[in-house]
Amino acid sequence: MSLNSSKIRFLLIITSLMYVLVYSRQHQEKDPLFWNTWAQRTLKNAITLQKLNQNTAKNLILFLGDGMGIPTVTAARILKGQLSRQSGEETQLEMDKFPFVALSKTYNTNAQVADSAGTATAYLCGVKANEGTVGVSAAAVRSQCNTTQGNEVTSILRWAKEAGKSVGIVTTTRVNHATPSAAYAHCVDRDWYSDGEMPAEAVQAGCKDIARQLFENIPDIDVIMGGGRKYMFPKNQSDVEYPGEKKHFGTRIDRRNLVEEWNNRMKNKNAHYVWNKKELLSLNPNSVDYLLGLFEPGDLPYDLERNNETDPSLTEMVEVAIKILKKNPSGFYLLVEGGRIDHGHHEGKAKQALHEAVEMDRAIGHAGLMTSIYDTMTVVTADHSHMFNFGGYTPRGNTIFGLAPMLSDVDQKPFTAILYGNGPGFKVVNGLRENVSTLDYEENNYKAQSAVPLSMETHGGEDVAVFAKGPMAHLLHGVHEQNYIPHVMAYAACIGQNRDHCMSSSGASSLSAALPSLTALLTLIRLLC
Repeated sequence: MSLNSSKIRFLLIITSLMYVLVYSRQHQEKDPLFWNTWAQRTLKNAITLQKLNQNTAKNLILFLGDGMGIPTVTAARILKGQLSRQSGEETQLEMDKFPFVALSKTYNTNAQVADSAGTATAYLCGVKANEGTVGVSAAAVRSQCNTTQGNEVTSILRWAKEAGKSVGIVTTTRVNHATPSAAYAHCVDRDWYSDGEMPAEAVQAGCKDIARQLFENIPDIDVIMGGGRKYMFPKNQSDVEYPGEKKHFGTRIDRRNLVEEWNNRMKNKNAHYVWNKKELLSLNPNSVDYLLGLFEPGDLPYDLERNNETDPSLTEMVEVAIKILKKNPSGFYLLVEGGRIDHGHHEGKAKQALHEAVEMDRAIGHAGLMTSIYDTMTVVTADHSHMFNFGGYTPRGNTIFGLAPMLSDVDQKPFTAILYGNGPGFKVVNGLRENVSTLDYEENNYKAQSAVPLSMETHGGEDVAVFAKGPMAHLLHGVHEQNYIPHVMAYAACIGQNRDHCMSSSGASSLSAALPSLTALLTLIRLLC
């Protein structure tokens, strides 16, 4: 039998097994016993949560799905299942398995519908702020340099670093984009990526660009991975990966080479700079204490378009980051952003956005395998939602990117289940709504139809979910202001301003965390005796 024949036979067997499993599931669902048994099992698991995990969190991980509103979570769940040849609705995301869930109110101090900068300041610095500003209080005004000084606020990443923990930032956007920048920068304009994007008067007044602050404000961030290379190099310097493309040239007017400066400063500290997947995965994390990985001039490519040979996935970056950070006996804080969920939605490209969300969920699962709920608090949330939704009375198992099973009773044309309230998918042909059946609506970059024409789709204003597991995860419950999140995480880890409880409960917490090891030791002693 040829190799191709063997592959075909193997695929046929797998397909047949998947069909049997799906059919078996559908048959089971007709029996009330199936649902009752499932509910009772879930109930028993819920009852066990009454015994709360009140250990001190040695490690803290925050997964931030940029723009990952609740409709996105639901649609990503269905997509994850359908990628495994299931109907999808019954699938569990990794974040679905977290025992505690809350809702976060995302508004900015001056905005009903938030942006990613003001929200990042909330869930990283514990203070609500104006839209477009990072690491400064609401007293700072966007783009007004002279409102920066005296209004700076610090982040949980800094609190963790000052407590002796290792800290890391991993993102699929630029490392100086809105979400990661609030962890280390104090800037009245999220768009001041380098001095090349700043007004001359702001530079002259002494305001620093965000890329510069990445290396100067908290100089020893242990792990930094994402995109944003061009903001680190002198203006017009060609890029190492795209030497002939001017749009990727360096942007720094001050002519500084921040990567070279970082290498010089860290040369005696087991530090490594990498710019592609091969270099990243060739590292031995045991011999790396500091890592700077800049894999693109701007944002990383969408996961569906990623070059598997040169571009690391979010999961791969998270794995390397945890291996490096967990060597610190005092633990670590890691911020992970699935940042291009947001970009996919802004462009009306739901398929790109949902695949980004599935990849982030994969990274969440992998991080869970590398850590323990006994000493690691993991939180998954979003900064804001989008004008994205899906509906139309679709039947069970309908492809998430497919058509609704009905025509519009107004214009008698089909429509996709996924729709946007506004955005670039609005299109009129001869004065009428475009007929989507003439298009490849399951293509990667298809722009789903929208009700209002905009060049870029907007954020949504509804609450977003907060999933939590590990020590003190039960404190994330109900409906909270977004700035509550870092206070809970700091309380769990005994860092920042909430440490009084640690003095009285540390002994009990340490004992609780040590019980599994103690039990194993006693068992070994009995065996030896």
